[in-house]
Amino acid sequence: MEPRTTNIKPRVCFVTLGCKVNQTESEAMAQLFREAKYQVVESSEEADVVVVNTCTVTNTGDSKSRQVIRRMIKAHPESVVVVMGCYAQTEPGEVLNIEGVDLVLGTQDRMQVLDWIERVKAERKPLNAVRGIWEAEEFEELPQLSEEHRTRVFLKIQEGCNQFCTYCIIPYARGPLRSRLPENAIAEARRLVEAGYPEIVLTGIHTGYYGQDLGAEWNLARLVRELVKIPGLHRLRLSSIEPMEYTPELIESIASSHKVCPHVHMPLQSGSDQVLARMRRPYSLHEYRELLEKLHHQIPDLAVTTDIIVGFPGETEEDHASTLEFVKSCGFSAIHVFPYSKRKGTPAADYPDQVSKKLKEQRVKDLMAVARVSQEAFVRRFVGKPVEVLIEWIDPKGCAVGHTPHYIQVKIPPRDDGKLWVSRQLVTVVLEEGHLLI
Repeated sequence: MEPRTTNIKPRVCFVTLGCKVNQTESEAMAQLFREAKYQVVESSEEADVVVVNTCTVTNTGDSKSRQVIRRMIKAHPESVVVVMGCYAQTEPGEVLNIEGVDLVLGTQDRMQVLDWIERVKAERKPLNAVRGIWEAEEFEELPQLSEEHRTRVFLKIQEGCNQFCTYCIIPYARGPLRSRLPENAIAEARRLVEAGYPEIVLTGIHTGYYGQDLGAEWNLARLVRELVKIPGLHRLRLSSIEPMEYTPELIESIASSHKVCPHVHMPLQSGSDQVLARMRRPYSLHEYRELLEKLHHQIPDLAVTTDIIVGFPGETEEDHASTLEFVKSCGFSAIHVFPYSKRKGTPAADYPDQVSKKLKEQRVKDLMAVARVSQEAFVRRFVGKPVEVLIEWIDPKGCAVGHTPHYIQVKIPPRDDGKLWVSRQLVTVVLEEGHLLI
C-alpha cells in the first residue's frame, strides 16, 4: 500500500472478469482515473492501484475471481488493491479476508473510489465499502468512454434484474431494475458517434425491461427509435433481450430501421417445458416458437442467437432429447451452451436430482454438435450474396476481419489494388466460403 514516488502521474491497472457489462464498467472506471490524472497501464506493468472487476455468475466465476485477486496481490505487493464487481457485491467479507485486499466496492457507489483509496492510504487498513444492493434506487452514471481504438462500443442503458430465475445469482449482485435516463443515454450515443464509432451495442443486465421504472412514456422501443435518428450512426445492435420482452412495438422498431442490425439474442435456456418451469422462466416452448415465427415474419433473414443451460437439476434424458429436437427446429445462428453450475444462495442449488458432472459434459457435447450444424446452415445462406462488413482489424497478411449486420464473422482477402484495408471502414463484398470464420 506504499505509494510510489518515482512517477509524476500515479498509475492504475484493471483486470476484468465476466460479461460485456463488466468490461464496459471497467472502461468507464478507467476514464474516471484518467480524469484524476492517473495513467492507465497494463496489468503486467508497475501500478500504484490495481482494480480487479469480478464475476459471480457461476461458482467457477467466484473461484477464478479469487485466483486473479491473489495473483494481482502477489504481482503488485506495494499497490492499493481494489476489488469491485458482482463477486465483491455478493461476498464482500470473503473478499476482504483475502490478505492484501485494501478496498472492496461491489456494483454501486463506484464514483467514490478515488476518495476511498485516499482513505485507505491514510488509515492504512482495509475498507469494506459495499452496501446492501436493495438500497440502490437510481442508475449510476459513470464517466463516458473516451477511448477511440475500437469499431464497436457498448452503451449501458440499464442496471439490475427483477426476474429471479431459480439458478441465477445476478439479481442479488446487481439489485433491482434501474433505467438510465433517456436524455443521458442519447447524449452519450451522440458523443460516441461523433468520436467515430460506427456501431453501438445497447447493453444492460436486463435490457428489455428498459424504461419500466421511468413511467409510461419510455421503453426500449422508443429509445431505439430515438437513437436511430442520430446522424452518422451506421449500426445499432441490441444485446440479450428476454423472450417475453419482444413487444410488437419493439419488433416494429427493429424491423423499420436499416440501422438496427437484424440480429437478436433471445435466451431459451431449455427445450423442455418442465425444466423451464423449474427454472422459473416466464414462457413456454409454444410461446417461444410463436415469438420466433413473428420475428422471422417481420424481419426476413433475422439472426437469432441464444443461451442454453444443460444439466439443470432434475433434467432427464427425455428433457435433454426434447431440447436437442427443439433447438434443431429453431434455426439459431449461434448457440451459447453452459453446463448448469450450482450457485449458493439460489433455489436451484438445493433442488434434488442434481445431474452429475460427467453427464453434463456429455450433454454439452451433444448440444454443441447441434449448434455447429445450426450455425453453418445459417451463415451459408449468405454465401454468394453481397454483405456489408464492418472492418474491425487487419491481420499481418493484409486480410480484413469484421462482422456483418447479422454478426457473421468474415475475413476478406487483401485488396487487389495493393492498398490496405482501414479499420472502422464499412465495405460490401460478395460472401464466399473462404471468407467465413466458423
